Amino acid sequence: MVLCLVLGFAAAGAARQPPKGGPDLSQDPHIKEFLQKRFHIENQKEIALGAPTPSPFPGLWTRTLTVTTPRGAVKTYLYTDASGQKVIIGEYLDLRSDPWGRIDMSKLRLSDRASQGPDDAPVTVVEFADFECPFCARAFEQIESIVNNRYKGKVRLIYKNFPLQMHPWARPAAIAAECIRRQNPADFWEFAQILYTSQASIDVNNLRSRVDNYAKANKLDTKALDDCMMGKSADAVIIQDQADGTIAHVQSTPTFLINGIPVIGLPEEKSFDFVIQSQLKDAQASAKSGG
Repeated sequence: MVLCLVLGFAAAGAARQPPKGGPDLSQDPHIKEFLQKRFHIENQKEIALGAPTPSPFPGLWTRTLTVTTPRGAVKTYLYTDASGQKVIIGEYLDLRSDPWGRIDMSKLRLSDRASQGPDDAPVTVVEFADFECPFCARAFEQIESIVNNRYKGKVRLIYKNFPLQMHPWARPAAIAAECIRRQNPADFWEFAQILYTSQASIDVNNLRSRVDNYAKANKLDTKALDDCMMGKSADAVIIQDQADGTIAHVQSTPTFLINGIPVIGLPEEKSFDFVIQSQLKDAQASAKSGG
């Protein structure tokens, strides 16, 4: 799986007290040393343990485990007994819950966003992406092919901006793309393609000239574009998208929601087709039953 990761899930070394009856936190150095050796982590400072909270299992406590890597931070969960001598690393699954882990998309702002495919498509794919993310660039053509070729007429794509702090020109690029979309929705996708294919040669100093060149070549209103980029309304859209990403627990780009089902990584992966085909079958079954 390839993706761009959000940096800084947790801070290491913070002093904290366990809840009453919680695990012995004096074991933290031993836990970190053990994990460092078991998983070949170069620097123990890259390991951060969150505060303990009661787990769904009697006698066990839950803690976040965050490992910072050169590509970003990876977060999982650690379950420990009160002694802190025995731990389980993994994810707690409640088999009574929705196995898809579906996100309630009614809580997200999906209107007035860049989109492709019919509004009444049985499958809606929401993509959270960053223009400076190399894996988003790889995903871009793949997801467009899914919408316009492989599942033509059956999938709607909605693009949500999720620029990462680690990428210096991703946010101004997102603002520019939003301002271009407001003048001509179809131009958003062409401009996005240019950004993704030119990532290696774009920086904070030449981004604006590329925006201006695109606007002139496509006969956009350059004054209106400049006013939009210098104003606050386009940035407010980016802020809203990022807030929606938080609601959807987005931690990396690209992240996709397929009818609310989170799928992280590239559309070329088999899991992507599996989820889409499952949703299409469900929609077909529902239509037959009149549901």
